[in-house]
Amino acid sequence: MSIVRLNQKDQRLEIKNFEVANPIAFTYFDSLPQDQRDEAFTRAFYIGVLALKEDRLSSFLSKTTNELGTELESLKMIFDMKQELFFKTAVKGFAAEADIAEFLTTFCKSKKFKDNVYLTGNSAGEIARNKTGDIAIDIENDENLRIVIECKFDKSIKLGPIESKDVFGRKSDTVWSQLLESNANRSGKVSIIVLDTALVDRSIQNVVEKVGFIPSIGFVAIIDSQAGDYSSLAIAYTLARNIVVNSADKVIDQKFLCLMVQRILKDLDDLMGMEEMIDAAIKNLNGLRQTLAKGQASMSFSLEYLTKFAEEGEISKEDMFDFYMGGDVKDRVKSIEETYFKK
Repeated sequence: MSIVRLNQKDQRLEIKNFEVANPIAFTYFDSLPQDQRDEAFTRAFYIGVLALKEDRLSSFLSKTTNELGTELESLKMIFDMKQELFFKTAVKGFAAEADIAEFLTTFCKSKKFKDNVYLTGNSAGEIARNKTGDIAIDIENDENLRIVIECKFDKSIKLGPIESKDVFGRKSDTVWSQLLESNANRSGKVSIIVLDTALVDRSIQNVVEKVGFIPSIGFVAIIDSQAGDYSSLAIAYTLARNIVVNSADKVIDQKFLCLMVQRILKDLDDLMGMEEMIDAAIKNLNGLRQTLAKGQASMSFSLEYLTKFAEEGEISKEDMFDFYMGGDVKDRVKSIEETYFKK
């Protein structure tokens, strides 16, 4: 007899007389207080359903059933399910920041860097009520030699180069804006934005494969958190660290000059486009002016013949021909334009 029954009317799943003999499950629930076990079971059941819905995860588990031991397979299942949930929940950003900070701390120790890596948390920075810049690294524990890292696991973020930036449009986060904002808000020398390969926009992938550098702006590192691959971040951090240690402060002025020139070039391009639009508008207005003059001249000409016909009750063949040919309408148009539409 089946232990699972579907209540179609109430859209409920009903399980009766269910028991399972699994040492891992027993050990886990045995470690929980009695009043927490029902909630834990519901969560475990829900996580399991999510995992089974993912073909990739189910396929992997089915292929490795005969290759892995029960405990190793269970550990792998837990790891993969955590990864699946990571990309389905709102806490992925906070979890990513913690993992990245931990990786950088380990990396610095392996390289014997005496760099202080710390999460900035929910604290505001130099910009009022601004929390941009998730991780700060003080090189050799010197806050004047700081690298700032922004973690952005959000597929909606675009590259945002300055030539495509509309300062009058709706504000939105971009790679460029986040790098600049992080540096300003956390008093950094160089900034890095970390993206995940599973949650990165195509416009960025077309420009950055794994590690990218935007002159005068900062570094882009695309990691693969599901595979535990942070190699691109290690490369970006090493390059950024070399820049901070070896660059003079005057480079900051050069960066700002470069950024300013790019903005000015964009504005000039916009103004040139506006001049073309004005020329087109003038042509349209000239056309409207001529149409108006023609209409006025034609109405005046027709009104004269209408008045003559009304007064005399008839119209001669000569007048009929002249009316048909338009008489002096063309001369009247020129006269109206000269009188009323002088520049």
